[in-house]
Amino acid sequence: MTTPSASAAGYLTLDRIYGEPKEFRPESWGPAHWLKDGQGFTTLEVSEAFKSHPKSAEIKDIVAYDPATGRRDILVSARELLPAGQDTPLEIEKYAWSEDTEYLLVFTNAQRVWREKTRGDYWVLHRKSGSLRRLGGDAGPASLLFATLSPEGRRVAYVHRNNVYVQSLVDLGITALTTDGATHIINGTADWVNEEEFRLRNGLRWSPDGRHIAYWQFDTTGVREFQLINNTDGLYPHLSAFAYPKAGQTNSAVKVGVVDATGGPTRWFAANPDPRNHYIPRMEWTPDSRRVLFQQLNRLQNTNDVVSGDPITGATEVLFTDRDDAWVDVMDEMTWVDGGTRFLWLSERDGWRHLYSVSATDGSVRLLTPGDYDVLSIAGLDEAQGLIYFIASPDDPTKRALHRTTLDGAGKLVRVSPADQVGAHAYHCAPQARWAFHTFTRFGRPPVIQLVSLPDHAVVRPLVGNDALRAKLDALVPCRHEFFRIPIPDGPALDAWCILPPDFDPAKRYPLLVHVYGEPAAVMVVDRWMGDNHLWHTLLAQQGYVVVCIDNRGTPSPRGRAWRKCIYRQIGILAPADQAAAVRELLRARPYLDPARVGVWGHSGGGSMSLHAIFRHPDLYRVAMALAFVADQRLYDTIYQERYMGLPDDNVHGFTQGSPIAHAAGLQGKLLIVYGTGDDNCHYQNCEVMVNELVRLNKPFSQVSYPNRSHSIDEGENTKRHLFSTLTRFLHEHLPLDPSAK
Repeated sequence: MTTPSASAAGYLTLDRIYGEPKEFRPESWGPAHWLKDGQGFTTLEVSEAFKSHPKSAEIKDIVAYDPATGRRDILVSARELLPAGQDTPLEIEKYAWSEDTEYLLVFTNAQRVWREKTRGDYWVLHRKSGSLRRLGGDAGPASLLFATLSPEGRRVAYVHRNNVYVQSLVDLGITALTTDGATHIINGTADWVNEEEFRLRNGLRWSPDGRHIAYWQFDTTGVREFQLINNTDGLYPHLSAFAYPKAGQTNSAVKVGVVDATGGPTRWFAANPDPRNHYIPRMEWTPDSRRVLFQQLNRLQNTNDVVSGDPITGATEVLFTDRDDAWVDVMDEMTWVDGGTRFLWLSERDGWRHLYSVSATDGSVRLLTPGDYDVLSIAGLDEAQGLIYFIASPDDPTKRALHRTTLDGAGKLVRVSPADQVGAHAYHCAPQARWAFHTFTRFGRPPVIQLVSLPDHAVVRPLVGNDALRAKLDALVPCRHEFFRIPIPDGPALDAWCILPPDFDPAKRYPLLVHVYGEPAAVMVVDRWMGDNHLWHTLLAQQGYVVVCIDNRGTPSPRGRAWRKCIYRQIGILAPADQAAAVRELLRARPYLDPARVGVWGHSGGGSMSLHAIFRHPDLYRVAMALAFVADQRLYDTIYQERYMGLPDDNVHGFTQGSPIAHAAGLQGKLLIVYGTGDDNCHYQNCEVMVNELVRLNKPFSQVSYPNRSHSIDEGENTKRHLFSTLTRFLHEHLPLDPSAK
């Protein structure tokens, strides 16, 4: 087996995958917004009026479409978003409409805070007058967060320097709703750990009647800070510090309250007696504005109380409780039914992740989706027809499809996605679910996006075909892939996929590379487009590697509660054992795989799993490439680590044995560790303590560090190409294609 020349037609190269401009970039579309009545939508399209502008690709019109007729109207031209004295219209990062579409709110000049660009400038266009004005007064550039239109669309609430403000869109008058925001007091948004683990970012909630705003407050006093060191942007290091509670350490104190939108004191909901040992990950108003419902988790995250709060008195009562012996998941968004008297809820209380209807008055529960299958997410609601749409995988956990049932709980499960489209389906439904944007992908095939009607799922018109990308993929020398299950001793069969070389010959011997994640935060074996990772795996297969990915128990696959939660208190213990058992079975059942040439790689949790693999099973794995890993579980944050492991003092064995660093003495093969020194999530500290332990044990290894790169290791020119060149080179050297090579 020889590596194809970089110029050989039909073969992938690192330049083709990671070079700029990217050759295999999928078409972009949107973002699209359904209008409130569900009878139209708006999206962004490149403006013809600025096609000769140097930044023409970033200059967009906002275009409205009638889904029934296809009629197209430019609702807001790019020229209307041209600030006075400038020659370039606003670059639209996000936008929002008032309900009557008279006002347009535009987010631009967006700056990354942690994972996402959440800080920037907000401008408001009054369509009738053509007035375009920047919000925030003298707040300064790129300093506002989470600007949110009021229900009537004439005011905006936002966060500036940890305080909450309301600004009139009529006269631009600004009212400060909080004044105590400071370094340790965060109003209207979240601290680092709640943003990362609960995706709690926008901490403002307008009441439906527009009279009040509910908001979160976090007090980080007493939370230990972590410091990141930037050594490359100046003569001397620059330090940045942020509150980061590591497992078992002190959390922020959190509470929620309500303030009048015109100003005045905040009415805090009745205080929890232990504010640093519970979480409030979600909060919503009832549709009648008379109550605020918030989800309150205990620190172990095995009890989720839905608390009903009186916005006038602050009195609270527990309306509904979800419990589990392991952990409970947060319900991301309330869907209200029956005139706002009930809401929909996903729970594993009967062993499967089912959909329930819960009364907002007495907490009574009605099961809507009986059966031995999991509901992954709610997709849409058609109350007029009494239908609820959701994503499920009742027949094959590696697929995703739209299903529906009735809101009264008496209906049968009905598949809505076309039966002949086998892969992964996703939907963005209009209000009332008459229409939906439908995205369909398969393994190795990029997304196709269509406008469909519901409930018949008839294609109204194509939106994105990715024809050019599909043609480029079709021109490649093909590599066969398959989805299958691997039996393991003392456990269920594990789902897996495999990519084989194009000239595959079962009589030959091939090196095996395993791509792993293995933790409860993500599932990897899904029949969908995997982007650049898929292309890199295909490149390796074209060169002669067999690439396999396996989902062990404990991953969030739709295979029932027992599958997902058997991993409780044993992260890093059960999963590596499952992975190793599966690889051993592969080697037994597929003699074309060379047991002397087995490698593994992964990122984040997959980096930790790669370390476990080569440390704990040195007879099996000869090469490991571990990126952005957690070396010691005590070094990671409270919310994630304690959710799955409990408290460190109560699970000493689990935290110790589940940490790769405890097993470093087992290293015999070739190890590459890769880290970004600016990783705010899994800190570079993990890399350093692992290096120290390997040095202490006199274990040889290779290391590459990327200055100031974050957890994704993708900032900076040429970073991604360099990273994957490094990985590819390491494989060629230590997991050679020629079995006779050194």
